[in-house]
Amino acid sequence: MAGMIGTLWDGVALRRMRCGADPDAPLRPVALPAAWDDDAAEALAGLAPGTGPVVFPTLAEGWIRRVTTRGRRLGLLESPEEADDLAAALRALLLARRGAPGMEVWRDRKEEPRFVLSLPAFLDAAGGFDSAGYAAAVGMAVRVLDILGSGRAPRLRVGFADLAGLLAAFRLPYDSAEARAVATAIAALTRGAAEAESGRLAARHGALHPVALIWPEPPAETVVPGLAQAARAALDMAASAPGLRHEGCVALAPADAAEALLGAETAGLAPAPGAVRPGRDADGRHVLLPTRAAHRAGAAAAALLAPPPPAARAAMEAAVLPFLDAAPPAPPAIAAAPQIPRRSVPRSVAAPAARTWRVTIGGARVALRASEDDRGRLREIAFSAPREGMSARGLLEALAQAVTLGLGSGVPLDAFVDSYAYAPGTGGVVEGDSAIQRATSVLDWAFRRLAIDYLGRVDLPDPAEEEMPLPVAESQPPLLPLDLPAQPAPRRGRGFRHAA
Repeated sequence: MAGMIGTLWDGVALRRMRCGADPDAPLRPVALPAAWDDDAAEALAGLAPGTGPVVFPTLAEGWIRRVTTRGRRLGLLESPEEADDLAAALRALLLARRGAPGMEVWRDRKEEPRFVLSLPAFLDAAGGFDSAGYAAAVGMAVRVLDILGSGRAPRLRVGFADLAGLLAAFRLPYDSAEARAVATAIAALTRGAAEAESGRLAARHGALHPVALIWPEPPAETVVPGLAQAARAALDMAASAPGLRHEGCVALAPADAAEALLGAETAGLAPAPGAVRPGRDADGRHVLLPTRAAHRAGAAAAALLAPPPPAARAAMEAAVLPFLDAAPPAPPAIAAAPQIPRRSVPRSVAAPAARTWRVTIGGARVALRASEDDRGRLREIAFSAPREGMSARGLLEALAQAVTLGLGSGVPLDAFVDSYAYAPGTGGVVEGDSAIQRATSVLDWAFRRLAIDYLGRVDLPDPAEEEMPLPVAESQPPLLPLDLPAQPAPRRGRGFRHAA
């Protein structure tokens, strides 16, 4: 691409592979930095529009140039040199896997953009946290989102990811006062740096909102050297601005492929899902691999990364919420964590068997993956439904994680089969399963399939044709089986302070 010669991309060695965004997606050629892992390649396959080849520098340069070109056209970047400096800084941020915009920016979709920063990527060589680099990255994210909003967006969505990975690096249990203090200081630093940049933009283009005089009190000290002091300094810098350009800047969001590109294993405030994850070795065999968080935690990984009680997430959210401009998204169910030896984190652990069924139900492709323990008992399930919408996929993933957690806690598989066999939904003729010809829904097929293979049950026949659900009109939204609890109104930080 013209304009890439003489930039940071010139020195980037690439490797090439074929991969898809998920197991059922068609494979596409992907070229990515040689040092990056296969997970990043799959993320790139998901971020890039279309189905053709993906070259990371070309894909990234597409949205970077859109940002700088729009910034120059709108007068938000005042000179070609300023535009070039921003482009160079964004390339460096991406190559360090420190930050990236959400999928909507990579695909140039007309949706509210967001920008996410991966917290573990800011760990420095001395074992501390690069607070200055993080604050600078937050400011850069504010500038990018302001430009993408044409300088008129009242609210921006700058967020962070993989708090759990950062806590693991400092050997902090998620459910501890020390961990909550670190998270609160991170949120305060994010808020202060974002509003300080909003103030700088206001000084240049005009203030639209009043500056704050009183903040919620950030932690006076944390176990991370310099973090509390950096948060206090960022808040003070924001308070000294002549005004603000934006009403709000900081909002956490569910993860998409951008988090995977950065190597972040969890979204926002989520705790770690465990110390190991399913993967494949060099010979293609299924193995359990230590997570990145486990590598950082070392010998303490099994204890540090065990799923915390639900109250721990609520306590973490309550500690951080005063420094957010919107309530964080509701947490998904947390999968039960497979155990690894406590003395050390192995490079790979031979995994018991795993099997995958791929079928078509009513014309829609579905895959069900089941992992077993070393005694052949069902341990974990996962779904892939590429043609479903994002909401439906999210519900399937959450249910699979809840079932996995239940199995790990001793809930018998029979209980899940009795609950979900013949569940209503979008069903139809099943192709690819000789034992099940019709299903009332994806859940009906999946749990009758598991009942056959793991319980030997033959008492769950196909539903009669007259028992099949009627098709739902495409214009009618899917109905949930129960009402969701009302979401509390977010407690905004400005409620804790007075406007000038």
